[in-house]
Amino acid sequence: MTTISTTFREQAASLQPQLVAKRRELHRHPELSNEEFETTAKIRSWLTEAGIELLDLKLPTGVLAEVKGAKTGPTILLRADIDALPVNEETGLPFASEIPGKMHACGHDFHTVSMIGAARLLQEQADELSGTVRILFQPAEELAVGARAAIEAGVLEGVTAVFGMHNKPELPVGTVGIRTGPLMASVDRFEIDVFGKGGHAGIPDAAVDPIVVSSALVGALQTLVSRGVSPHHSAVVSVCKLQSGSTWNVIPDSAVLEGTVRTFEPEARRTIPDKMKRLVESVAEGYGAEARLKWTTMLSAVNNDARMAGILREAASAQGLQVVEAVPTMGGEDFALYQERVPGCFVWMGTGGTEQWHHPKFTLNEDALAISAAFFAEAAVQALESLG
Repeated sequence: MTTISTTFREQAASLQPQLVAKRRELHRHPELSNEEFETTAKIRSWLTEAGIELLDLKLPTGVLAEVKGAKTGPTILLRADIDALPVNEETGLPFASEIPGKMHACGHDFHTVSMIGAARLLQEQADELSGTVRILFQPAEELAVGARAAIEAGVLEGVTAVFGMHNKPELPVGTVGIRTGPLMASVDRFEIDVFGKGGHAGIPDAAVDPIVVSSALVGALQTLVSRGVSPHHSAVVSVCKLQSGSTWNVIPDSAVLEGTVRTFEPEARRTIPDKMKRLVESVAEGYGAEARLKWTTMLSAVNNDARMAGILREAASAQGLQVVEAVPTMGGEDFALYQERVPGCFVWMGTGGTEQWHHPKFTLNEDALAISAAFFAEAAVQALESLG
């Protein structure tokens, strides 16, 4: 293992210039969710040039590759996401996005190229592998639909474990955040339609103002967390959209609120929709209005398996990386859908950036590319030997 670990570090370092060039190529030409056609073509070309086998993913975008070891053993999956965001880049970098209104503001270009590097390192050591490493370059993570489509396309068939990451700007390069248990929150969406009675702005007593009702709802919804969720649990209710009215002197007859609920605990996630429905309807009724709640279940929480987290800790140690306890976030990730079916672990990869995800000035330290590639190659080897 020591020899392979050293080889991964040395080979990854030699690949660093190529990895940087590939990452910058993707960064210049970002594509939104389910539009990653050129990105898909580039990934396929780069993997084919490296002699890595491509499988039929049966999706319009995305790539599925496989490195088969000379020895029989389990199959594990490494996953990267490939889509960009509808953000106008403001970094001023020489390789900034050339597509107005689109940017890799979440670092998926970093994830993609890191896994390309890992695939290349594993291909070089295929004779030493005790099993198969499948590498998925998944589309449409930002819309939370890509993982479900990939699963339906069969990417998990025969897979024993799954591993993935997200870059973490606040962690320095050479640091990996690993945690057993919940790491990223469940994601659910709600929409509330409020029905009042329109009228003249100067005669509000003859109307039922949906804006007033909506304002009351925004405040009341916060009691779901303070009074409706156990103090031992974590939850966030955010109203992110409120639309009503069309002019300054007319009370409208309706309003729409939209938002999201995030939590780590399944129990809280199960109980919140019913509590929200009762709260919404009762508040509206108190104002003489009517309100209807529409709830959309989206993603479960990213929940790391203890054994898989242990494997990644061993991999990080073998690569000489600093391991810290990963701090959970209320952000969501469709990686959770893979973990519903097979055990897995999702980690933070330190990239020493200046801004948080989705910011128009989001950047990262490209020195982390080779480190990340070597880490996931090491993780694959460790997983195959541990699970075989």
